[in-house]
Amino acid sequence: QVQLVESGGGSVQAGGSLRLSCTASGYTSGACIGWFRQALGKEREGVARIYRTRGKTYYADSVKGRFTISLDNAKNTVYLQMNSLNSEDAAMYYCAAGTVGDWHMCQVYWGQGTQVTVSS
Repeated sequence: QVQLVESGGGSVQAGGSLRLSCTASGYTSGACIGWFRQALGKEREGVARIYRTRGKTYYADSVKGRFTISLDNAKNTVYLQMNSLNSEDAAMYYCAAGTVGDWHMCQVYWGQGTQVTVSS
């Protein structure tokens, strides 16, 4: 059974940085690990995803150049480095895992979420 545990959320001033971590267990090689977010009153959206074996990454246009997703296979942990945060980035961030494919395919398993707050 796949388990995902997120950490690293918190409150930061606009322009600041945060790093989220997601420690995963029970998923097979070749799977997709990704970060999604949902702000109040908005739909959940994909932020970044990475394929475990090939290391290929994908980003939402809104975070390109500011966010970086990376994977430490030895620790079974995926990181999301978030820089130049703004109010639009404030949301509950969720780690998800699934199979290789589009954003939808990466949403089979979910973590509990970690809150990111950005103050001006």
